[in-house]
Amino acid sequence: MTKTLTALFDRYEDAEAAVSRLERAGVPQDDISIVAHNGDGRHKTLDGAAASPAAADAESGAEIGAAVGGIGGLLAGLGLLVIPGLGPVAAAGWLGSTILGALGGAVVGGAAGGLVGALTDAGVPEADANVYAEGVRRGGSLVSARVEDRLEDTARAILDGDTSVDLAERGSMYRSEGWTRFDPEAPDYNRAM
Repeated sequence: MTKTLTALFDRYEDAEAAVSRLERAGVPQDDISIVAHNGDGRHKTLDGAAASPAAADAESGAEIGAAVGGIGGLLAGLGLLVIPGLGPVAAAGWLGSTILGALGGAVVGGAAGGLVGALTDAGVPEADANVYAEGVRRGGSLVSARVEDRLEDTARAILDGDTSVDLAERGSMYRSEGWTRFDPEAPDYNRAM
């Protein structure tokens, strides 16, 4: 049996390190995903160019879920997307593919729930999925792994490490600001807001 474990990180480097540790612990690349906010343009297309929103949409189909072997593993396959409510993101793995599938559908409004919907479909409680999506919207990076029972404790220790966000605390902070749930119609987040 598999279980989906998810964590939010404020710094992309911490999420990247968690992905690497999950891979080293034996979690298959196909079962790990990362979704990172890309408002600062840090992540580039595979040819090294910064992606515009239009280019990101066009290239995402070729890049999301790309099978990349060797050094870098999953992280070398980051694809670029622009998701309503989240803005520009870099994503890799099954979660990115699921979001891309939602974006490719005729219902763009449904795509906005792409991250929330993908997480809830994977067994993440809806309230948590909303906080995770808001965390990405506000500049964070999300790592999600589908793990077998035998790897659950190890993967949980990696994702619950000292660099991940305390989700309950972060949700409380957002609610203290008047936030109630992820809003796919919200404008791109500006830290000065």
